[in-house]
Amino acid sequence: MNNSEFSVSAKDKTFVDLHIHSKYSRACSKNLDFENLVKWARIKGLGLLGTGDFTHPLWLGEIEKLRDGGNGIYYWNDFPFILSGEISLIYTKEKGRRIHLVLLAPSIEVVKKINAWLDTKGRRDYDGRPIFGISCEEFVKKMKEISEDIEIIPGHAWTPYFGVFGSESGFNSLKEAFNDEEKNIHAIETGMSSSPEMNWRLAQLNNKAIVSFSDSHSFWPWRLGREATILSNIKSYKEIIEQIRENTILGTVETDPAYGKYHYDGHRLCRFSSSPAETKKLNGICPVCGKKLTIGVENRVEELTDQNIEKNANRKQFYKILPLHEIIALAKSSGIASKKNWAVYNSFIEKFGNEFNILLYASKEDLLKSFSNETTLIDLILKNRNGKIKVNPGYDGEYGQPVIEEQKKLI
Repeated sequence: MNNSEFSVSAKDKTFVDLHIHSKYSRACSKNLDFENLVKWARIKGLGLLGTGDFTHPLWLGEIEKLRDGGNGIYYWNDFPFILSGEISLIYTKEKGRRIHLVLLAPSIEVVKKINAWLDTKGRRDYDGRPIFGISCEEFVKKMKEISEDIEIIPGHAWTPYFGVFGSESGFNSLKEAFNDEEKNIHAIETGMSSSPEMNWRLAQLNNKAIVSFSDSHSFWPWRLGREATILSNIKSYKEIIEQIRENTILGTVETDPAYGKYHYDGHRLCRFSSSPAETKKLNGICPVCGKKLTIGVENRVEELTDQNIEKNANRKQFYKILPLHEIIALAKSSGIASKKNWAVYNSFIEKFGNEFNILLYASKEDLLKSFSNETTLIDLILKNRNGKIKVNPGYDGEYGQPVIEEQKKLI
């Protein structure tokens, strides 16, 4: 199930990113509009995006300007979108519960019905990902009453504070979170700090699709599409949803889970991180400040593991790759958004068309022929393609850091 097992052909594959945000979400780029999303999605190699934030009144006004393809697909300059959003549920049921859910909807008409119901529960005009005190069960039940075609996916399922399996979310299982509505949850989103392999260790996920999206807060290519799902058909909303519900997706694109912000345990302000084994020795207490550590994803996966991954018969292939900007920064010892990085990135895109082509498909021979002076970078691109870039794990809101190890070169 590693990178090398995928076909080297891009034919009949579409890379999709259905969990993104707009300029109306907090901590997001104010230039996050459809023009920039489409421009950078094409440069990345994505073939379909979610609109993000359909609950926000101003962004919905922008969404309504898209051309309606009549089959649940909407277009900006012939680039396809489906309607998507994210909701935050924070409520008390014996103890505090919190979760983020990704929503996919088949039409503007359905979106307006969702929004009308949410207006009876609170405000949705202050953020692209509004917060409501609704239980998971009540929310899913109402969505299915509005339309059976609405898809609800627990977002970044393992992150500590709002992932369904997160250490601070209040849940240990999908059943506990959704009760009788668990049958209407067909997939979970890995999030950057977990990989499909980690999710295969839970028996409760054996019949669920494992999907990946970026949860991007900007349009830059080291954010947009950094995680994605690979589909075989995007001609209609119905066909997209069927692939999720029937778990016939082709696979996913993942960053190394250590690259995620919550892979290890730790305290960002104390500049302290620890593996699950180290945390156990510390009894979960930070040696710097003496307070409880934020328990990360790897620790939670170990806690909830109840099977060997071979027991999951529905495993899909996946790529484990870092964004090209990260690889260039590693090769050049430069900042990810530096002029030096951009100059190299743009030259590679001009030659090979889009980032996924470079990261996954361009042959070593073609890379060397086009950029004979970039042997270090090309070596790292090939190692990245094979999932062999070491990453020092992220923790408590800090991204993991790729590092160069002394290894035998591939070139």
